[in-house]
Amino acid sequence: MFLIRNVFHAHPGKAKELVKIFKNASQHLETSGMVKNTRVLTDTASTFWTVIIESEVEDLNSYLSMAHGVSNSKELGEAMKGYIDLVNGGHREIFRIE
Repeated sequence: MFLIRNVFHAHPGKAKELVKIFKNASQHLETSGMVKNTRVLTDTASTFWTVIIESEVEDLNSYLSMAHGVSNSKELGEAMKGYIDLVNGGHREIFRIE
């Protein structure tokens, strides 16, 4: 089992909009069956305007294939529409759950 954390640094004042998009998108991710236990996190004592979408996956290769093919999913594409305009950058963290 793996824990995937996609960490985004939102433009000032845009974190709430990003959270809304990610909460909507997380429903689509979970119904695909590819991920589970998805949650959206925001900073409390971190870099300002940090928003994280975190999920657990069984198979890392399947997840990465799905992540590269997100644009092929019409519903998920609609749910994520406009998110890139809200972010300055970010990174992905992948952990093995022991």
